[in-house]
Amino acid sequence: MPTPDEIHVANLALNVHVGVTDAEQSRSQLLAVSLTISPIRGFADLNDGIENTVNYSSVCAVVRALAATHPRRLIETLASEIAETILARFPVASVDVELRKYILPDTDYVAVRLTRHRPSEEPPAQ
Repeated sequence: MPTPDEIHVANLALNVHVGVTDAEQSRSQLLAVSLTISPIRGFADLNDGIENTVNYSSVCAVVRALAATHPRRLIETLASEIAETILARFPVASVDVELRKYILPDTDYVAVRLTRHRPSEEPPAQ
């Protein structure tokens, strides 16, 4: 069961190759991802130890590395991969992902959002 405590990372910049058209795929694009992570352990139980929490610096490094691995057509695909990777590699009960793409004229951005939860039968990452 998730704790009411959350870690939020706002607008992490990602340079990725993403898009349906050849023109989009031909160059790196700036995307921004925001994450809300519900750790398995509540903040009151951390004893001020980084080893007892979700290291958000490591999360950001993993997300950046994942985004750079290969081109994708859809931001929906990348958002889903980000959530799955965070659940697999970190001690989190759930993660919310918002991925923004700055592509359409006359808009600030287009975004996809998703929430993923650790299956109850799955042991947490260590």
